[in-house]
Amino acid sequence: MQNDTPLKQVRHLKKVGYMKIYGQYLSDIVRFDTYGNYSSSNYGVNALKFQDVNKVIYYFSYKTLVAFDHVSTGLVIRENIWGNTTGKHLNWIDDDKSKRVNTETFYDKLDELKSNLVINVPTL
Repeated sequence: MQNDTPLKQVRHLKKVGYMKIYGQYLSDIVRFDTYGNYSSSNYGVNALKFQDVNKVIYYFSYKTLVAFDHVSTGLVIRENIWGNTTGKHLNWIDDDKSKRVNTETFYDKLDELKSNLVINVPTL
């Protein structure tokens, strides 16, 4: 499918239910799931985690990035500057509050991680 146009790839996706791009399935590019212990899946969309092709896992509370995890950094988690619900999400990720970092340190560590990764995302 490497020579197919994006439109042909989308049509293929509709036909077979998955898209193979440069030897990878689309789900290998970005994966997402929920974390935590919500009793209803309706609330799970407020506690999402995504994994990219570099195997960095990003944790979100609502639309806010609150933590990330990679083999080279380990878990980096922000301190709670929001409220009870985000605090609950942070505790689900890791309840050890001594590991939490301030916002500036969090983004410094994220920038350092991103500068050391080789981004290898297939072109659609």
